[in-house]
Amino acid sequence: MMKLGFMTNVLVKYGMTDLEQVARWAKENGFACMEVGPTFPLEQGLFERVLSAYDMEVSALTYCRNFLSSDREEAEHHLEELKKRIVFAGALGIEKIVTSTGIDKRVRENIYDSADSIRNTPPHSLDRFTETFLPIVELAEKHGVKLAFENCPLMGNIAISPVMWREIFRRIDSEQVGLAYDPSHLVWQMIDPYAHVPEFAGHILHVHAKDMHVDWTSLRETGFLTDFRWWSARIPGHGDVDWQRLFGVLKECGFDGTVSIEHEDPTYEGTLDKVLEGLREAKDFLKSLL
Repeated sequence: MMKLGFMTNVLVKYGMTDLEQVARWAKENGFACMEVGPTFPLEQGLFERVLSAYDMEVSALTYCRNFLSSDREEAEHHLEELKKRIVFAGALGIEKIVTSTGIDKRVRENIYDSADSIRNTPPHSLDRFTETFLPIVELAEKHGVKLAFENCPLMGNIAISPVMWREIFRRIDSEQVGLAYDPSHLVWQMIDPYAHVPEFAGHILHVHAKDMHVDWTSLRETGFLTDFRWWSARIPGHGDVDWQRLFGVLKECGFDGTVSIEHEDPTYEGTLDKVLEGLREAKDFLKSLL
């Protein structure tokens, strides 16, 4: 049965920076697990004490950075941090790391040179991605940790579409590698968020519950290259994703992992109280479907 959790990032943003405080709130509000972001210290004793005290599970550690940055020192720093989290997760029995692939910015800087560069920017990073991540995957296999690539295009990432997923999984064939499947990013990319689930069901390790609203009136004026004012993240149930349909497809394909609320809805932000309200409302909506 799917477990319902949330990402801690939004709580940290609004001042809830103590892991025990976050775990206590999660337990009191009926969450089964937490997806823990990168701001919490990797202290094994702290995690063990807090998780035991509140009977709380960490569904994943999250560390999304541009591991293919043209700044080699920056890229190496992020890779070392990712390795630390793999070892830490393995020691604590945390199943997976939600992460990104990185993208080569030296290609992105010339994105407007031609239509061809727009189409081919993510594929141009594939060779460097493969070279960079093969040893990372070996480390993950050694420590029994899975890597779930988020499909957000905005963080330095090429795992953004079915076309790219096929190539990534062809190049890195490991049971420890899969997807953190976020339907919201597919919606604003005009990719069907339901049709590709059966093909990639074996690779979906984690689901991000974030909704998306596309303002078609605005899009018809800006197009998709001017800016992103035509789309906005929403809590589940307040956007364009048909969650009953998505959960139905996931269940049919045998998914029984974590559904983790990723709260980025501006209508439920501004104060910690609003953020907590948004998380509770999202939980109640999703729980009614699960």
